[in-house]
Amino acid sequence: MTSNGSTPPGSAEKPLGEIVSEVTSKAQLLVREEIELAKAEVTQKASKLAKGAGFFAGAGVLAVFGLIYFFHFLALGIADWTGLKPYVGYAIVTVGIFLIVGLLALLGIRSMKKGTPPVPELAIEEAKKTRAAIEEARH
Repeated sequence: MTSNGSTPPGSAEKPLGEIVSEVTSKAQLLVREEIELAKAEVTQKASKLAKGAGFFAGAGVLAVFGLIYFFHFLALGIADWTGLKPYVGYAIVTVGIFLIVGLLALLGIRSMKKGTPPVPELAIEEAKKTRAAIEEARH
């Protein structure tokens, strides 16, 4: 003890109750932080899934509107420009639209794979490390 009644900073003489209280509060803090990490990780993966769903929605919208609005214009225009029958123009336009739809679907699949499964892998790994450290300190 020093002359003012406090223990020196390097002293290991803390009451047992204070040590238990400190360990408990730090363990609670650690658990709360791991929960926050898990939430952040799940949110990030969910946003990637939403982005993939958006690509699929874009592909669907393009397919529907493309089929409705551009078939007649492009197909008849191609048939008129080339001198072919109208059904050949329709076939050319259909293939072009579905190539674009396929590209958007591939982008959607790639984005969905990046976000699945929405499991907080970093938080789980950190929790395993923490548990291993606690087990090691216990022995």
